Amino acid sequence: MTRITARRKIIRVKLGESSVMRDDVLAVEEPLEMRVNGRSLAVTMRTPGHDFDLAAGFLVSEGIITTGEHFFTARYCAGATAEGVNTYNVLDVTLAPGVAAPDPSLERSFLTTSSCGLCGKASIDAVRTKSAFSVDEDPLVVDAGLLSTFPDKLREAQAVFEKTGGLHAAALFDGTTGEMLVAREDVGRHNAVDKVIGWAVKENLLPLTGTVLMVSSRASFELAQKAMMAGIPVLAAVSAPSSLAAEFATEVGMTLVGFMRGSSMVLYAGDKRIAQDALQPVD
Repeated sequence: MTRITARRKIIRVKLGESSVMRDDVLAVEEPLEMRVNGRSLAVTMRTPGHDFDLAAGFLVSEGIITTGEHFFTARYCAGATAEGVNTYNVLDVTLAPGVAAPDPSLERSFLTTSSCGLCGKASIDAVRTKSAFSVDEDPLVVDAGLLSTFPDKLREAQAVFEKTGGLHAAALFDGTTGEMLVAREDVGRHNAVDKVIGWAVKENLLPLTGTVLMVSSRASFELAQKAMMAGIPVLAAVSAPSSLAAEFATEVGMTLVGFMRGSSMVLYAGDKRIAQDALQPVD
């Protein structure tokens, strides 16, 4: 049985008042070793849960698979304690017959942390990954008023964040109807996105044309690249994007929206996809 939260004794201090000892709830962070066809590919720090989605999304992000048919089977293996209890921290994915195994150059030479999914890349050249899908010609146009509702919808879906205050989240929305298709949480923002994309892989929905990826964090280059690899035309974030994320979005024809607060937002790339009548000016 995997745990996504853990209880811990803490001391709450407030100046001028007596300290209080109480129980607190923390988000669990544990390593997951991902193997492909029995060969170790990467280790990431993640919040347990939806691990098969995480692995499938990771393989899309790395350009290894592009459809659910490529993801043949997945099973937990090894990772047992001395008492023989499975830790569920080692996952082996079997690719479908005919699907090429990952190039050895993709193997991460060290741990992928919960804050950085690119940290284990062997070279700078390996950071940019070629996608099987193009987002440039996606005809989606999103009403700004509809888009402005996505952060609150995402927040409402963050059940574990409500208890711990310590998780990132990502959700996939239909850009026309505003329907939330799936939401996932994780200590790593890149893991949350991989879990969302992995769900779509298993549902055979790639490429994710006409969708919006909403994230609770800043929009990094890595998240923009993951969206592009899944064919997502719009990436929206509660916080700021990085300069490289904005440059990358412009380069590939993706729409990038940041600082989504109430009725205001900032468009950094691909403003053609946002119907701006409902936008409030941002200083």
